[in-house]
Amino acid sequence: MMTQNLVSTNNQQLTTNISYNVVLQAENICKSFTLHNQGGINFPVIEDISFNLKAGECVALAGESGTGKSTFMRCLYANYRVNSGAVWVKHEGEWVNLCKLESYELITVRQKTIGYVSQFLRVIPRVPAIDVAIEPLLELGVDKKVAHEKICELFTRLNLPQHLWNLSPTNFSGGEKQRVNIARALAVDYPILLLDEPTSALDATNSQVVIELLQERKKDGCAMVGIFHDEEVRSQLCDGELKVKDS
Repeated sequence: MMTQNLVSTNNQQLTTNISYNVVLQAENICKSFTLHNQGGINFPVIEDISFNLKAGECVALAGESGTGKSTFMRCLYANYRVNSGAVWVKHEGEWVNLCKLESYELITVRQKTIGYVSQFLRVIPRVPAIDVAIEPLLELGVDKKVAHEKICELFTRLNLPQHLWNLSPTNFSGGEKQRVNIARALAVDYPILLLDEPTSALDATNSQVVIELLQERKKDGCAMVGIFHDEEVRSQLCDGELKVKDS
């Protein structure tokens, strides 16, 4: 089933035939960096990438190391501003172009619609792991007791030892930090998740737990884009791939 969509946001329009269940549409994304310490050389990384992402679909970004997969992910999250193109996201029933949002508007989209699991957990020293993971729920106004129970359930499923829950993740192992990061992202029912090697620091047992959690989220309609170097993760989770090539 195809529907015609016409949406106006910040003086831009998205007019295209897209499937009714598409939740993210990247249009002709181009991104380069200016190397100011090397005479202002312009270094192109991504050139003219477009794709649609549907609810309940998981797409793997494929390509050799250095081709721009992580850069593209950051463009989809608007951590990097694109040189040209648009990243349209269906946010609370309306299409918004992340590339044109003001900072305060982008914060709202990130709180409710698009989550990001990076490879690294950045935390403030002395803040307990459970407080790190619970923060996105409290920002949405979820009752603290309900939020606490949800994080405890996720920590348990992710095999994070209970004696670590009230300690700062500063000195956790890489795998323990990654599980806190995953719990933080999965605590919120984001319609869209961006996953940057979510199992890179995990052993086979805990990787499988993460795969199962993500599969459950897919069944609930969550759309995902990810970088997965683990073939087992790709085979169990992904429906297709988007090739990212050298520009």
